[in-house]
Amino acid sequence: MRSSNPVFSRRGFSRDNGYAGFNTAPQAGYAQGNPYAQNPYAQNPYAQQGVQAGAPPQAPVTTDRMTMDDVVMRSAITLGTVAVGAALAWALLPVSTTSYGLAVGSALIAFVLAMVQSFKRTPSPALILGYAAFEGVFLGVISEMYNSRWSGAPFQAVLGTMAVSGATLLVYKAGWIRVTARYARIGLAIAMAFVVVMAVNLLLVVFGVADGGGLRSFGPLGALVGIFAILLGAFFLTLDFKQIEDGIAYGAPRNESWLAAFGLTLTLVWIYVEMLRLVAIFSSND
Repeated sequence: MRSSNPVFSRRGFSRDNGYAGFNTAPQAGYAQGNPYAQNPYAQNPYAQQGVQAGAPPQAPVTTDRMTMDDVVMRSAITLGTVAVGAALAWALLPVSTTSYGLAVGSALIAFVLAMVQSFKRTPSPALILGYAAFEGVFLGVISEMYNSRWSGAPFQAVLGTMAVSGATLLVYKAGWIRVTARYARIGLAIAMAFVVVMAVNLLLVVFGVADGGGLRSFGPLGALVGIFAILLGAFFLTLDFKQIEDGIAYGAPRNESWLAAFGLTLTLVWIYVEMLRLVAIFSSND
């Protein structure tokens, strides 16, 4: 089973046992009560090779391991790059057909960079920050577009994104949500179905079959779809949090923190875009 986030479907973030990331048990110091205690590194992608069953725990291959501070720092750099790109696009690109074209081009480049990074075996800070910069340009243009019609919508969307992210982290850390295999399977199946339905809806809109945006209209149905998409974003965040925790517990190399930052950025961008649209829908109905 793979994660919702393409950067986490690489080595170490998709295992047959456990939910959708590393094993559910950390490495050293957790042997007691650990169902994998006979071979603590049986499913640890960062453990030394050739460990015999029943052998005592050994240190990971690398001692330069990822920490939560690394994840926070890289996430701040990546999200800061998005914010700078958005601010520059907002300030330098007035709302026009040309800026819309640049936004679409930036989104496509960001998508390509994200896919290239997703299929690489090792994280590339240049690719990740390049993605963040172009994604920022895209967000800056569409945010300015929304603000020109619904004043204050981007600011409200930012606050909404922070609220959803904070609430999700609080619920996750409080243990109210347990990221299990069943939880991940059901959530990912729903997410895949949602993406397929939205793709079909887009095709119907393009060919004029569905008027007014179809399921993504600026009405009650569009609002319900937007709320559902934000809940999916919160679901993605819970997977991200669990996978990061497991990566730290298993002693993932420090450069993997770039992947953690990349994954969180992808999810937060998803939530922000959906929140921006939702704010616009509610503002239109006032």
